Amino acid sequence: MSSIPISLLELEDDTSSCLVAEDYQTRPGKWCAGCGDFGALNAVKRLLAKEQLKPEKMAFVSGIGCSSRFPHYVNAYGFHGIHGRALPIATGLKLARPELDVFVVMGDGDCTSIGAGHWIHATRYNTNMTVLMLDNNIYGLTKNQTSPTTPQGHASMTSPKGAVLPALDPLQATLGISNASFVAQTADWVPAHLYATLQAGFKHNGFSFIRILQRCPKFTPKVFAENVKNPDHTELLVHENGVDAPGLDKLFKAIRVHDPKDIDEARALAQRRDLLRLGVFFRDESFPVYDEVRAVPPVSPEEKVQKLEKEFERYAV
Repeated sequence: MSSIPISLLELEDDTSSCLVAEDYQTRPGKWCAGCGDFGALNAVKRLLAKEQLKPEKMAFVSGIGCSSRFPHYVNAYGFHGIHGRALPIATGLKLARPELDVFVVMGDGDCTSIGAGHWIHATRYNTNMTVLMLDNNIYGLTKNQTSPTTPQGHASMTSPKGAVLPALDPLQATLGISNASFVAQTADWVPAHLYATLQAGFKHNGFSFIRILQRCPKFTPKVFAENVKNPDHTELLVHENGVDAPGLDKLFKAIRVHDPKDIDEARALAQRRDLLRLGVFFRDESFPVYDEVRAVPPVSPEEKVQKLEKEFERYAV
């Protein structure tokens, strides 16, 4: 569990203080040069500064992987969990401390492999948290192993002749889960879109699942190379209830007005492979939010002590 400097805790009652993006970073990120995690961290810092979130009023929870080092670099409460278990930890935290803004950061293997069961049920619970799945299509921290999102045919240490199965699509999978309320996709090489998507997800009341496509300069440098070089291979989904980052219409020719409440079109667009699509695929705040329907009544420190003592008395000899 990472801690918060006293100097920032003292800002809680100082309404005249204004935090900037760099105030939200504790130390330099230890990722490979050119890693997409840096872009994600910068976008998160911009969001926190824009919303002026108090460090002591938010928490970052992660699993295991390159992306899961996030809590070490963000000036907030943090929990660096175990592989695939970030979502149940974050759900428990949100239920116990509903006043906190909870962010979850996972990798593709962390979320869609060992954490797949938690991913499905956390989506269905629709707990109010912002979930970032940083997808570089490979197990990077364990040095080049095939993950569920690795493209078919891509060679790795565990699949030297190339991945045998087609890649799992996190968008299609999430859109198929009942009570999924926010599903979006963005990319580390389009920082304006990345920031706007994070902002939309944060503003959403419910489980905001954001897949961030990112480049791993060491093991998957060519996976998104064509999209980085040629914007014509990417289509932006825009809508007043989605993401419409200013200025991107000058860079991307393919722009589609997509209503995020249309689940059928969202699923159809996620399934198509003619273009890479960035934007909010689905968004609906009418679904029940787990931490609201199963809210835990607040308990004072004195009441907690009384409950503990009562429980201890049961086992007195």
